[in-house]
Amino acid sequence: MDTINEDPIPCVECHAGVLQPRRVTYFTWLGRELITVPHFPAWVCDVCGRREYDERAIQWLNILLDPNAGKPTPSNRRTPPHPRPQTGIHPPMPES
Repeated sequence: MDTINEDPIPCVECHAGVLQPRRVTYFTWLGRELITVPHFPAWVCDVCGRREYDERAIQWLNILLDPNAGKPTPSNRRTPPHPRPQTGIHPPMPES
């Protein structure tokens, strides 16, 4: 939560409360395992408790939880073939 919003954000759930920036514990499933992330940035309604999570933090978490995170990416570059020696063609001989 890098920026501070001066304008109150009304809650879309109860229409009575205002969303306040907070740090909460975020829960998500990764396959069959429950993952918990403490101190996760969110906006929480001061009346009904509805949570809206920081979109950049969600994207960051998705990158970290990606099963391929940290693995080298396969190289799709093709190595050019080595030049083949030409047979039957000789460079000109220097004159003596």
